[in-house]
Amino acid sequence: MAPDSEKTPVFLLKTKSTPTDAYEDLFSTPRDSFDFETTFVPVLQHRFEDDGMRQFEKLLNEGKISKRLDSAYGGLIFTSQRAVEAFAKLAEEGQVDENWAGLQNIPIYSVGPATARALKAIPQTPPLQIYGEHTGNGDALAQFILDHYGKLYNDRPTKPPLLFLVGEQRRDIIPKTLMDENLPDERRIQVTEAVVYGTGVMESFAGDFAEALQKTADRKSRWVVVFSPTGCDSMLKGLGMLDDETGKVVKRPRGQPTTYIATIGPTTRDYLKRTFDFEPDVCAEKPSPEGVWQGITDFMKGIT
Repeated sequence: MAPDSEKTPVFLLKTKSTPTDAYEDLFSTPRDSFDFETTFVPVLQHRFEDDGMRQFEKLLNEGKISKRLDSAYGGLIFTSQRAVEAFAKLAEEGQVDENWAGLQNIPIYSVGPATARALKAIPQTPPLQIYGEHTGNGDALAQFILDHYGKLYNDRPTKPPLLFLVGEQRRDIIPKTLMDENLPDERRIQVTEAVVYGTGVMESFAGDFAEALQKTADRKSRWVVVFSPTGCDSMLKGLGMLDDETGKVVKRPRGQPTTYIATIGPTTRDYLKRTFDFEPDVCAEKPSPEGVWQGITDFMKGIT
């Protein structure tokens, strides 16, 4: 194992997951001649939205999410761990009653492995039925739902609506795809979005990021891994890459260390390109610790 001064810093712009974080586990283990040093720099601040939480809780407690013909919804969609946390909060607060039993018979759709793991950690007996974790992004999940949900409710000419638990900021690709007017009536699925959390940039982020950069100013290179469009402007400002007048990236700072930027997936990559005219060095092919690690190490092999 190399001394800390020879390791390549990786700044993960996220809150560290508990009790363990898969990114830390992977990046802190020397492998294939790569030795990284991880630092978590939380950028997002989350808060539960009372109106959405009350709406969700009411539906759960009244048994309105189930396979019954008189139910309001026949399934749930989760594409973020924060939405799962809102679900878990209701469960942990003892709001579960016999009307929640219907959840064990409906499909619960998850966009990726991290969200699926969080859902599986919510205690339910029998366990929740979780699907779609292999899809990895909203586009693929929507196509999967069209086929899977359609077969599950193939005895109904009109499919029961799905409830999509979301944050204030989200893409609309899933509702657009499922409710596309060009779809046959028997295939189209109505989607209702319930906003259960909001997101903003932590006030402490700029200072925390500047401190992390200062501590690694003597390294040859370092990486910043970006997980969301939120906070991208603060990140780029911290790196000295934004033009104050245009708001676009005009340059990379000269000198050492070279700071490379990786994104968790195409949503954040496209946001950087569209908003700041900036092309990140790496976009993970899969939105996972392994996908990010592979993208970074492949890039580093290509410049050595």
